[in-house]
Amino acid sequence: MDPPRFVIEASSAQSMAQSSALTLPQLLPTLVPAAQSLARPPISNFAVAAVGLGSSGRIFVGVNLEFPGLPLHHAVHAEQFLLTNLSLNAEPHLLSLAVSAAPCGHCRQFLQELRSANDTQLLITSEPTQQFTPLSHFLPHPFRPHDLLPLHSPLLLEPHHNALTLHPHSPSNNINAVSSNGHVATHKLKIAALEAANESHAPYSGSPSGVALEDRRGNIYKGSYVESAAFNPSLGPVQAALVAFVAGGGGDYEEIVCAVLVEKEGAVVKQEHTARLLLQSISPNCPFTTFLSSSLSHPSLP
Repeated sequence: MDPPRFVIEASSAQSMAQSSALTLPQLLPTLVPAAQSLARPPISNFAVAAVGLGSSGRIFVGVNLEFPGLPLHHAVHAEQFLLTNLSLNAEPHLLSLAVSAAPCGHCRQFLQELRSANDTQLLITSEPTQQFTPLSHFLPHPFRPHDLLPLHSPLLLEPHHNALTLHPHSPSNNINAVSSNGHVATHKLKIAALEAANESHAPYSGSPSGVALEDRRGNIYKGSYVESAAFNPSLGPVQAALVAFVAGGGGDYEEIVCAVLVEKEGAVVKQEHTARLLLQSISPNCPFTTFLSSSLSHPSLP
């Protein structure tokens, strides 16, 4: 069987809309029920899906992920999955989205990391009157990134580079983690984690980080830490990498056989302990290695 699609290319999306005599935004809510079947909520058994339209004409899917045995704040909300999916696919703008249930306050806040958040159109498929409404209606008095950042600062989905390099003098950077299956934290895996750290949206703490995962087939999935202006809705780098794993057709989490975290030396927000906790819970035999990085210069646009 082909893996489920978490990205629908623009040409396919247009064909689907035309065949149903719908516009692209009108197509979104029709895709939500099928998207819900892709959710992984073993704790709540409440499947949530968010289907969004990007400015490129592509359609993106997000679902909720829960991890048994871990505190609930480790869960990934469908809207967080959706924005991470856009970021992984270099989609610069989210125009509209349809969700299976009203976004919680956590997600309404997380969406504020988009420059166009107020104008992003939202439809809730579980409501009797299904219509697109600006996100500003759902969070009329938002606390936004520019309450903390200069106006020119790049926001989520906007190009930036954190100018990190692996720290050559850190003892941990010379360690190779080997699993019982002989899997090693390869240079390729470290570079993928470094790339994710450089793409990390962490303007509030200045603590960018990234994770790269490798599965049994040798596929690599990377995820970047994403901060929220309200702090608590921030998404950890392991969760972001798991979004890439699920969206990339990954099956059981135990298929993940090696993991690497790159985080900034001396950062005020450290990911290592919580990242290790999550990975040990979902893939107990997966070796996990942390590598420290240092900044070459001030973060900049690419």
